[in-house]
Amino acid sequence: MIYLDHHATTPVDARVLEAMLPFFSEKFGNAASRQHRFGWDAGDAVERARKQIAALVGAGSKEIVFTSGATEANNLAIKGAAKARRGERDHVVTIVTEHKAVLDPIASLAKEGWRVTVLPVESSGLVDVTSVADAITDRTALVSVMAANNEIGVLQPIKELAAATHAKGAWFHTDAVQAAGKVPFDVNELDVDFASITAHKVYGPKGVGALYVRRRRDVVIAAEIEGGGQERGMRSGTLNVPGIVGFGRAAEIARQEMVVESTRIAALRDRLLERLQKTTDGMTVNGAAHEGTEGRLPGNLNVSFAGVDGEALLVSLDDVAVSSGAACTQAEPSHVLVALGVAKDRALASLRFGVGRGTTVDEIDYAARKVSDVVARLRQLSPVH
Repeated sequence: MIYLDHHATTPVDARVLEAMLPFFSEKFGNAASRQHRFGWDAGDAVERARKQIAALVGAGSKEIVFTSGATEANNLAIKGAAKARRGERDHVVTIVTEHKAVLDPIASLAKEGWRVTVLPVESSGLVDVTSVADAITDRTALVSVMAANNEIGVLQPIKELAAATHAKGAWFHTDAVQAAGKVPFDVNELDVDFASITAHKVYGPKGVGALYVRRRRDVVIAAEIEGGGQERGMRSGTLNVPGIVGFGRAAEIARQEMVVESTRIAALRDRLLERLQKTTDGMTVNGAAHEGTEGRLPGNLNVSFAGVDGEALLVSLDDVAVSSGAACTQAEPSHVLVALGVAKDRALASLRFGVGRGTTVDEIDYAARKVSDVVARLRQLSPVH
């Protein structure tokens, strides 16, 4: 089976697993235990990982708050910032193509009486900075726009969006899950206040993530989980030491190898697109035009096919692991593609390819042949043709 769904998750790198293993058995201490060596070793390992993760995104180690994953990090940023500014401000701005882990917490705020603005995007998937700036008022508490889209891979103009947000005194959050470790992402250069990241998108374990919380500019968040005061009171609970150690090692590897890896992966992605374009008509690329590593995640390719049943397409690709959208929502057409203006039948007949660290040229060439053959066969069987 060929795995081309690296936006959904990635396998744990062998070097990451090696770093994690001692913390399941030999070094099993609670990082909050300060009375003995077991706790000290665990605590030291957590702080080392915190520094590794901070280095990946250009943060200070004290600005990294560990969570159970990106969904919790998004919830903590959005709800925590809203609670911290309640009474002072009552408005939140986001865009329609965000992950559900951002849209749903914001919808929850709306039920509590917050005013919410969800802005459209252009057919490229990019949001217009001016439209965001115009939507922000002196009552806006938070603006949340993802750095890289998980379905179509487009990179949003985060620096410009953050500047527009700060001009009105609001805070800026970005879901950086797909960007961090794959493309350059520096919280200080971009001037964001919050950034959500996770381990399992960068060859680390599932179940551990982090929220970057800026220490300057009087940025604060109210805790969502209380009881113990861990993570400087922002996220209580016994720390997942093996997971955090793995996250740290994965972040370190990503930082060291990103430039070379992203160039190789982008070349494979472009090879896949080139072969599909030569052998399959009626195919469109969803999202901003791209070449190499510019404007789009290097491993991302999202395409739609005319005259093909979407469910039959996925079922027929029995030995190529791809998806038709976000891993969390596959029953309906992708809300991201619908927001781009893609027709429902085409949105359902779309494939999201995620090229990754272990992908080979042979796998790319096989996948291109397989998809072309399946599309041709399904069109022959379709009553429309």
